[in-house]
Amino acid sequence: MANIKEVADACGVSIATVSNIFNGKGRVSEETRERILRIAKEMNYVPNIMAKNLKQRRSNVIGIITEDLTVFNSVGIVDGIHEYLEENGYTFILGNLRLYKKYNNKFYHNEEYHNQVQEEFHMMKSAQVAGIIYVCAHCREIKFLPEVNQVPVAIAYGFSKKERVSSIIYDDEQAAYDATKEMIGSGHRKIGLIMGDRVSMHTNARLKGYQRALYDNGILCNPDYIYEGDWSREKGREAAESLIKKGVTAIFSMNDDMAAGVYDYAHETNLEIGKELALVGFDNREICTAFLPALTTMAIPLSEIGRRAAELIVDSLDDEKPHTGHEDYVKCSLVKRDSVNIIR
Repeated sequence: MANIKEVADACGVSIATVSNIFNGKGRVSEETRERILRIAKEMNYVPNIMAKNLKQRRSNVIGIITEDLTVFNSVGIVDGIHEYLEENGYTFILGNLRLYKKYNNKFYHNEEYHNQVQEEFHMMKSAQVAGIIYVCAHCREIKFLPEVNQVPVAIAYGFSKKERVSSIIYDDEQAAYDATKEMIGSGHRKIGLIMGDRVSMHTNARLKGYQRALYDNGILCNPDYIYEGDWSREKGREAAESLIKKGVTAIFSMNDDMAAGVYDYAHETNLEIGKELALVGFDNREICTAFLPALTTMAIPLSEIGRRAAELIVDSLDDEKPHTGHEDYVKCSLVKRDSVNIIR
């Protein structure tokens, strides 16, 4: 990989000219600019972003810290962040804590990882990033963020009560309301609910949405139609067996994995989903289109969460004002497929 002096020598120009070309400064002919860019590319020259930031009054690099890139929501959020930053002339450094890999799915109950978070924030500060976006693997309150008064901080897919930290999350309650209303609008009144883990904030918010949709449409909430699950496919199958025996004609599953368990039970009992039973999931995972019939589900706006987090950071930097923090709720959308049947 060539350095800037080698590129300048190959082009027969000064180092300053090459620097100006990559920074959009100076006056050179279009022919010269294209020639320098072409030769630089051929020589695999990459501008030193860190050195550039040291010379500028403000960095154009944003730090992104993910709790674990392998968790389903992280990639979509990071892609949304990347897209917005690219559109607005920013770049980023990515730090991946790999918490799920290290501590399994219950890592957020284990405080051992807090020091890793502190160290990652320190690394981002030492790299002189202009702002930091923390991407949660599980939506929850983040209480252990270090004080970073020098740069704006946003949390994507989680929230903090710190005044100087912005939070971007999705509206669980409204999403569950919309999912339940979809089945009500198709004629169903005996609607079962497969809940997630009782202590989860998602479960409680989605339960409220389900209950509110029933109330708004004059349907009494029957406790016998509510089954406490644990987000697993196995629990979804158990729930389906119980609820269907109680006479429900539709089921809202709080995630797609438990909805998969409903498909398992339907297959075992020759029950036709989309004809004899309506089913709506939550998350819009890749598996939804592999089911027969394909699963209607609530899609979490992962890319939009990422874009909004990046937008809050960039707006704060462009305004050159202290970051005061915001709490934004992004709306989920129903992806209609073939698992909801209409009854009269």
